[in-house]
Amino acid sequence: MEKQKSERLESLDVLRGFDLFCLVGLEVVIHRMGTPINQSWYDKFLWNFSHVEWAGFSPWDLVMPLFLFMAGVSMPFALSRYRSESNKLPVYRRITKRFILLWIFGMMCQGNLLGLDPNRVYLFSNTLQSIAVGYLVSSILFLHTKIKTQVGIAAGLLILYWAVMQFVTVGNYGGGNYTPDANLAEWVDRTVLGRFRDGAGVVNGEVVFAPRYKYTWILSSLNFAVTVLTGLFAGHILKDKETDPKKKWQLLLGIGVAMVVAGWLWHYQMPVIKKIWTSSMVLVSSGYCFLLMGVFYYWIDYKGHRKHLTWLKVYGMNSIIAYMLAMCINFSCIGQSLFHGMEQYIGNWYPVWIAVVNAIIIYLILWIMYKRNIFLRV
Repeated sequence: MEKQKSERLESLDVLRGFDLFCLVGLEVVIHRMGTPINQSWYDKFLWNFSHVEWAGFSPWDLVMPLFLFMAGVSMPFALSRYRSESNKLPVYRRITKRFILLWIFGMMCQGNLLGLDPNRVYLFSNTLQSIAVGYLVSSILFLHTKIKTQVGIAAGLLILYWAVMQFVTVGNYGGGNYTPDANLAEWVDRTVLGRFRDGAGVVNGEVVFAPRYKYTWILSSLNFAVTVLTGLFAGHILKDKETDPKKKWQLLLGIGVAMVVAGWLWHYQMPVIKKIWTSSMVLVSSGYCFLLMGVFYYWIDYKGHRKHLTWLKVYGMNSIIAYMLAMCINFSCIGQSLFHGMEQYIGNWYPVWIAVVNAIIIYLILWIMYKRNIFLRV
């Protein structure tokens, strides 16, 4: 952690803050309100804050891709000065450090390291680790290749993932099968990660995989890299001083629409499935990310509407801390200790209030850090 004060793209901080606010402050409260409200219309509304079971895409499915996308957007602002340097050893150290720390933080967030139980150590199972992979690939490409090459590699990775999933068959897996139990990415994770896959255990000497767990990570890493690269492309646009600001948000919106349309058209051949990070899902989710980035850039940096947005920057400028506080520490005991007497009066609304208190405590920690200019730089 360090004190930091620099010129930043405010729309990126606010968008990142919006993403983290939804994840850290809003989701649990919204879901817990379902019990006291107990109405069919609210159950339908909760679809917006729930992951799609398999094929398809909900607004809540955008939270993770947006996190990866914004890691790419920030890259031209953070790494441009290193591109012209002949000695890139310092930046390689920085990239390696970020990769390792994000990987360890990811294991902490899943409860693996902090559980202090070897049987709960799973190697690859968290959003931060997908960011680490995407950041590693994208940063190296950014430092050593031109944007046309980066776009070509991104397209190549999308096609490579599709081709492998479509044409490679191993036993009962693959060959264009996109069902939860027979897609090739599932086989790859089971084979490579084995006992160290999230939810896996050893019973009578054999590895047993949790039936509920269908997220894949190894083959999906090809498209994690593409998602971060799409953010990098948006960052190129936003960083370019020769591009007119009006042209910037128009480009972001135009590219976003084109990617969303292309992704949903591809859906008819390769389904949009977030859990295995299909190529069509990358286009759809990154398209939505471009649209959000365009809207936020237009409103904040282009039109200059910056009032009443500091509370989102509090989340956005310490996003890793916000994520880890929410994933690793349960502050509910504080709310239960202070307000346990309220339960008899508010009934089913009591869990909602405890969730609100938990979110407030996390925000206060972030606010104190923000006011003191203390930010975590990974």
